[in-house]
Amino acid sequence: MIRPIMRQRFFLARPSETATEADLAVLQDLVETLEAHRATCVGMAANMIGQRKRIIAVVDDDGSILAMLNPRIVQRSGEYQTEEGCLSLDGVRPTTRYRNIVVEYEDAEMRPHSAKRRGHVAQAIQHEIDHCDGIII
Repeated sequence: MIRPIMRQRFFLARPSETATEADLAVLQDLVETLEAHRATCVGMAANMIGQRKRIIAVVDDDGSILAMLNPRIVQRSGEYQTEEGCLSLDGVRPTTRYRNIVVEYEDAEMRPHSAKRRGHVAQAIQHEIDHCDGIII
């Protein structure tokens, strides 16, 4: 189900809870909502659809949507400064990102994965994990 975009800063600023198998419907809604906003958005976190769960979805290099439960960055390199916008917020803000990351996460079957990403996909993952941590850039 396509969900409305959460724009309330007090909600977005609260850290998300660990995702479990009981949250797979949230994952599906997040993916469908990202698909609906794909023309203007490359990633979303569950709190952007009103669910405080550690779930993100990003458009991967091949154009597919990569969905992650409980993502965490375990390595990063290539620090740079940039500006980012967000579907939940107006305008753009400065932030620090890393060109290369290794992220650990669980898939929709709760299996663990580790993935290397770089460039714009790495940037999107970092932005969405910030959402999970209640960080508003």
